[in-house]
Amino acid sequence: MMHEIDAILLEDVRFTLDELARSCHVSREWITTRVQGGVLHGIDVQQSDPDLWSFDSRSFVRAKRIIAIERDFDSNPELAGLVADLLEEIDSLRARLNRSE
Repeated sequence: MMHEIDAILLEDVRFTLDELARSCHVSREWITTRVQGGVLHGIDVQQSDPDLWSFDSRSFVRAKRIIAIERDFDSNPELAGLVADLLEEIDSLRARLNRSE
C-alpha cells in the first residue's frame, strides 16, 4: 500500500502572526510580547501593526526553542532569548567546523 505525503519546505514558508502562534501552540500575545521585547525576530516586524508582520522558518524554530527553554527552566523571556542566541551560535560554529574538516 502506497501513502502519499504532502510536504512544504520550511525555507519557503512565510507565517503571519496568527499562523506562527497557531503553529507554535501559543497565543498571539505571546509572540507579540517576545517580538516587542527583542527576543523573537521576524522578516518584517518593524511595522507598527502586528497584522502586517511576517516570519520565516528561522523564526518558527527560534520560537519553538524559546518556548521549550521557558517551559523547561521556568525562565523569563529575556533569559530564554539569551540562551537561544547562545545555542544558535553553537550551531553556527559547529557547522563551520564541519565544513572545514
